[in-house]
Amino acid sequence: MTNQSKSVPNNLAHFSITATDVDRARAFYETVFGWRFEAWGPPGFYLICSGTDDEPGIQGALQGSGDYASGPGVGGVEITIAVEDVSEIARLVEKAGGRLFMREARIPGVGTLVKFEDTEGNRACAMQYEPAYRSVRYTERRGPLKN
Repeated sequence: MTNQSKSVPNNLAHFSITATDVDRARAFYETVFGWRFEAWGPPGFYLICSGTDDEPGIQGALQGSGDYASGPGVGGVEITIAVEDVSEIARLVEKAGGRLFMREARIPGVGTLVKFEDTEGNRACAMQYEPAYRSVRYTERRGPLKN
């Protein structure tokens, strides 16, 4: 039995690719997949556009790995799953044998995030998006990518 809500179906909502060499990783994904990148936020952080303005795909980011710890489960990809109740998800993570490594943190204008590790050491995020953020398509929030 899944813990899905009718209003937020726990869809994959965001991914991040961490890299020791951001420029090299950017070139790789531009070459292999034709993805476009827009500098956003701190140095070495890029929004990823993997689709078109009509079909934008999942929101993504490319970021330097300097702030990440090393060890099992700290690979190069981080996913964020949209959830209805982040507190309940945090409770269920621990109940199912997982571990929270970042308790609830609010990102103003976006939502509340937890980061967790599953039973196999894989790390992921769960985000309870604010209603206003959830109701606007990704391309409408950030506008079209600049080339």
